[in-house]
Amino acid sequence: MRPRTLEDIVGQDHIIGPGKLLRRAIEADRLSSIILFGPPGCGKTSLAEVIARVTRRAFDRSSGVLSNVAGLRKSLQAARYRRDALHQQTILFIDEIHRFNKAQQDVLLPYVEEGAVTLIGATTHNPFFFINNPLISRSQVFQLEPVGPDAILVLLRRALSSPQGLAHLPIRADDDALRHLAEVCDGDARRALNALEIAALTTPPSPPLDAVIHITRSVIEESVQKKAVLYDHDEDGHYDTISAFIKSVRGSDPNAALYWLAKMLHAGEDPRFIARRLVILASEDIGNADPRGITLAVSCLQAVEFVGMPEARIALAQATTYLATAPKSNAAYKGLDEAAADIQAGRTLPVPRHLRSTGSSRAAKAFGHVGYQYAHDSPEHFVDQEYVPTTKIYYAPTDQGYEKIIRERLAHWDSLRRSPRSSAHPSAAPTPPVPPASAPP
Repeated sequence: MRPRTLEDIVGQDHIIGPGKLLRRAIEADRLSSIILFGPPGCGKTSLAEVIARVTRRAFDRSSGVLSNVAGLRKSLQAARYRRDALHQQTILFIDEIHRFNKAQQDVLLPYVEEGAVTLIGATTHNPFFFINNPLISRSQVFQLEPVGPDAILVLLRRALSSPQGLAHLPIRADDDALRHLAEVCDGDARRALNALEIAALTTPPSPPLDAVIHITRSVIEESVQKKAVLYDHDEDGHYDTISAFIKSVRGSDPNAALYWLAKMLHAGEDPRFIARRLVILASEDIGNADPRGITLAVSCLQAVEFVGMPEARIALAQATTYLATAPKSNAAYKGLDEAAADIQAGRTLPVPRHLRSTGSSRAAKAFGHVGYQYAHDSPEHFVDQEYVPTTKIYYAPTDQGYEKIIRERLAHWDSLRRSPRSSAHPSAAPTPPVPPASAPP
């Protein structure tokens, strides 16, 4: 059931739809080397074969798992001979190209550079991480997406009616069965076709009156094996999923956050890694808008260490939902970055004399380190004195959660600084109320 023409390919309209760059290059036979990057079953190999058929080029297939340098050189020299002696271009298709080591990738370079072959590499891994820069710079990278349910449904119905498929069998497939199969395969067209074939070949015909193979939803549910979660612990799946998880918590969507949490736990992610990321998020994205967030996140980390899986998932769910629904502020984190940027830019300021370490009273008088005013001697435990020789504001609390109270308190202290009586003992104007520790921010 592999497609034979560009029109047979369903999905991937973003790269091979009418007028798109890749389609125009194929139809004009002006194709350069390309890397096809996408999940399993999205059509990378099928697209490569269609390209070879449409452009009428020789098609030499290799594999990043099975090939070695000697075999690769043989294929490349054969491609050069076709070009020079037979005036025929060759497409060298390398499946799982990310498994090529540096030596194998380096062998490709001169042949790709001189145009002896048109390289089409297929990979499920991010090529910018696994393919060396010289080869990437000589290729165009196209990212394929999972095949949508509607497109898979077209493929399934085509397989049922095509002589190359299952048309020779008396099959009656329910619409809800095919729709369920199209949705449950998570964009993997190959898996959908395999499941349909299993259902057709293992389902006995109805009673002899009609002798029809009836594919119902229950038949499909039995035929579809449980799909392993696409999650590689040290590569894209790992980083993409934790990124989606953190961004969902930051975006205040507890439902999305719980889904990504469940996916990571299902795939066997280290729960301590998840808990550590929540601790970072509690300070980076919540901060003083809810100061209890960091406390809860650290407690969750300790609980995960102490309890272990599977019960640790309960603590992770609590921390995830609390942080996702907490008020958000990155003011503290942002302020630190701004201060660090000033320091890196060379804006280093001296410590004011009255804040320097006194060591002893004699040393303080000798070096002029005097004049510090003890804040607790003031009625409001506040003294207007210089703590850094700059007026730049690094911490600008928001109006979210507890930071609203902090902002009011800072505004009150600013008013005291502007008061004529603020030099030593500022006026005893009332400080904005501070909620007790047990009260919610």
